[in-house]
Amino acid sequence: MAVQRQYGSRPFAADAAVGAVAQLVLLEVLCRAVGLGTAGWLAGSVFAVATGAALTRALRRSWPDSFGPANRVTLARATLVGGVTALVADSFDRRVPVTALIGLATVALVLDAVDGRVARRTGTATPLGARFDMEVDAFLILVLSGYVAKALGPWVPAIGAMRYAFVAASWALPWLRATLPHSRARKAVAAVQGIVLVVAAAGMLPREAEFAAVAGALALLVWSFGRDAVWLWRARERV
Repeated sequence: MAVQRQYGSRPFAADAAVGAVAQLVLLEVLCRAVGLGTAGWLAGSVFAVATGAALTRALRRSWPDSFGPANRVTLARATLVGGVTALVADSFDRRVPVTALIGLATVALVLDAVDGRVARRTGTATPLGARFDMEVDAFLILVLSGYVAKALGPWVPAIGAMRYAFVAASWALPWLRATLPHSRARKAVAAVQGIVLVVAAAGMLPREAEFAAVAGALALLVWSFGRDAVWLWRARERV
């Protein structure tokens, strides 16, 4: 009972709830502005519930003193990603306004450069915050790759699925779960995926150029994951 009272007094419980409410508000705004359909509402709502549940579970495990300003920025990004998810889900049944989809995705990508900087400046960087940030990035890339696949082919979702395949492989190969060293190249490759997918989703380039850009982004991602896997394998041999 004492533990429950302590948890209830923590400010991050309210933050998680506010995030879920903000997601529903954004879905309603999209509904009124662009006519969000049933598929979009369902996808966005499921995303909100899943995000809230996963975040609350992680917070209970790590038990931080506060949610922190950087995590609030990431939570705002997650809300935008939920909007992108809703629009992409709707796009399989009808045409959706690309401007709205690209706008939400672009702001989410831009804010990716903000939350880390806020965490460092405020001294609130935590493993939980880094993981939260990474999961939001990974899901945005997964959703965007699914949208772009409609124009460029079924191979495109390999970009979004690769990170999840790596996690699945780690269940069978525990050495893949070891902590990787900081890498600017890894961060740059991840940023390239989002930028290239947004440009391809916008349809601003000729189809051949979009195909080449997305294929190049996938090749970079394969190289990045391959390099990390090799490093982890060699680190395993040294233990």
